[in-house]
Amino acid sequence: MAAKDKKLRFGVVGAGKLGGFHSRTLASMPEVELVGVSDPNLMRAQTLAWDHNCVAYKDMEALLPQVDALVISAPTELHAALGVKAINSGVHVLIEKPLANSETGARALLEAAEKNGVVLQVGHSERFNPAVVETMKHVRNPRYVTIERLGPFDPRVAATGVTLDLMIHDLDIILTMIDSEVESFEAIGASLFSNHEDICNARIQFKNGCVADITASRATMEAARRMRIYQQDAYLSVDYVSARLKIYTKKTPILTNLKDIEITVPKLEKKQPIREELYHFIDCIKTSKTPTPSGEKGLKAVRLALEITEKMRRFEVSPRKDKETVESLSRSIADIGKVTKIMVEESLSNVGINKH
Repeated sequence: MAAKDKKLRFGVVGAGKLGGFHSRTLASMPEVELVGVSDPNLMRAQTLAWDHNCVAYKDMEALLPQVDALVISAPTELHAALGVKAINSGVHVLIEKPLANSETGARALLEAAEKNGVVLQVGHSERFNPAVVETMKHVRNPRYVTIERLGPFDPRVAATGVTLDLMIHDLDIILTMIDSEVESFEAIGASLFSNHEDICNARIQFKNGCVADITASRATMEAARRMRIYQQDAYLSVDYVSARLKIYTKKTPILTNLKDIEITVPKLEKKQPIREELYHFIDCIKTSKTPTPSGEKGLKAVRLALEITEKMRRFEVSPRKDKETVESLSRSIADIGKVTKIMVEESLSNVGINKH
């Protein structure tokens, strides 16, 4: 068997929800061999190992000599330390988003990958959502973009704020989609269920005039993930969950009625984003290509997320443990809604769009 056709030996670090997704996907891919899963909770690792016919390890160090590549889906605060250790062992690494919880940690990962000549990919799986892949083909100098990523609270990720946990996906997409540097931004948020922000809204102004309004919440009972892109002659509506894209295009320079708008719904092939990102990772390892969600792109998204988090603290509401808690939080949520509405309306006005 030629070296390029040889099965890559994979390991997974972290036996939680995402680690389970990666383990199941890797075990079903004929191109690779899932060697083992590691987790400090050996029983949890063993359960995954039994399910996918591999070996359980309590420590990553014992797994490293057995693998060519590693998926790290451990808690965010461990990404940098675990990633650098794996990379210094000559192992290719895919780290779940965010790349790290600090710019220092992210830079350490990039430097280690360059020094050791290994592939470092960030797990921004939304990049591989069929709707997002198709959308990128139709983006032409956006003027205004709105993104909503809403869902219920998950105690599993309470140690990380919603900006680094969820909004990071959309920051990565926006920074990839808009070919311009960030000029300024405003941010508001609230801490409702954890010690970090659980709601965040960021309004980002780019140097080319484009405005992006992004909202992430893990305090919403109804889950939704949507993106809307307004450009000169078209409006794109993306539903991440159903992997569906609608394109509204002007047929004539001046609209007289709705018949002057052409609605296109591209037929998209159903694909699993995690499987697609793993295939991309494997291809980059075998061909020595730089991943699309590279370490550099991951660092850029982390840096902006941290800056947003810092600015948002001016408006953040911290949970209180007295009898005024409910009333205080209710007032704060209402205020956030009002400010968000004003920010959206100002954004529309600034790019020449009348929301009415």
